[in-house]
Amino acid sequence: MVTANKPDGRSYIQEEHSSLVEMTPPGRPGYRNVNVWRTVGTPTAIDAADTIQEHSGAQPPADGTILRVIDFPPISNDPEERRRQASASLQTLFKDCVHDASHPNPGMHITRSVDYAIVLSGTITAVMDDGETDLHPGDILIQRGTNHAWENRTDDIARVAFVLIDGR
Repeated sequence: MVTANKPDGRSYIQEEHSSLVEMTPPGRPGYRNVNVWRTVGTPTAIDAADTIQEHSGAQPPADGTILRVIDFPPISNDPEERRRQASASLQTLFKDCVHDASHPNPGMHITRSVDYAIVLSGTITAVMDDGETDLHPGDILIQRGTNHAWENRTDDIARVAFVLIDGR
């Protein structure tokens, strides 16, 4: 849903619909990326139209933001299958990330952004080069341009909302 102001200054719900940009990469069953909204430039005009359908990749636009929600399916126990699945999303949806395919964890990547990761449901593990932590519904992780991966080590889908803010 999106709000707006009428010419007389009164607020209202302008749009009521699901995101129009949902991506499910072949080769990664259960993984779903929904791009919800993006802003272009800072400060952004509060009445600017959404341009999410023009977006591609992981990175937000220059001086902008992107809001996305990702469903992470449970990871495979087979290391080769995990590598194939990580590659399926990183090489199709998020080609603009820095991704070292030779890293021991196939999902490790870097974005040039400050990311607010908010766990909506399930449990997700944030993996760093040194250390990791489990995040549960309501937990928030601030990811600041670091090498990282996300792993769902449970039997249920983990849903995480991400706000990516362009960084330097």
